[in-house]
Amino acid sequence: MENVIEFFIPLKEPPTITQQEHKIAVIKGKPVFYDPPELKTVKNLFLGYLVPHRPEDPFHGPVRLTTKWIWPCRNKHEVGEYKATKPDTDNLLKAFKDCMTSSLYWKDDSQVASEITEKFYGDHPGIYVRVEEL
Repeated sequence: MENVIEFFIPLKEPPTITQQEHKIAVIKGKPVFYDPPELKTVKNLFLGYLVPHRPEDPFHGPVRLTTKWIWPCRNKHEVGEYKATKPDTDNLLKAFKDCMTSSLYWKDDSQVASEITEKFYGDHPGIYVRVEEL
């Protein structure tokens, strides 16, 4: 039997703050990276939706992660139209995958051997998530 997890996170609008928003402080002469409050809020939002769907046992081998980030249609956008503006898909996915790792979907996000990420406009904004064992 195929090992698959699939769910939808309903949101008014997917968050646009990304892992790229890290800040740097110098403590005792050494640079230290930290998450600003806005990024912490987004990570907590992700964790709140991810934890209830996590597998009983983390995935052990390679997985495919499919995400579809759906923004609400406004004015000039039509349902299904791809979103070709910021944030970049790789930036969106970094914090999300980190939250999936800390939620124990897998031991390490290096197990994600295949990624399919799309962003577009639709009537039901949010994030569709599918994790499947390869």
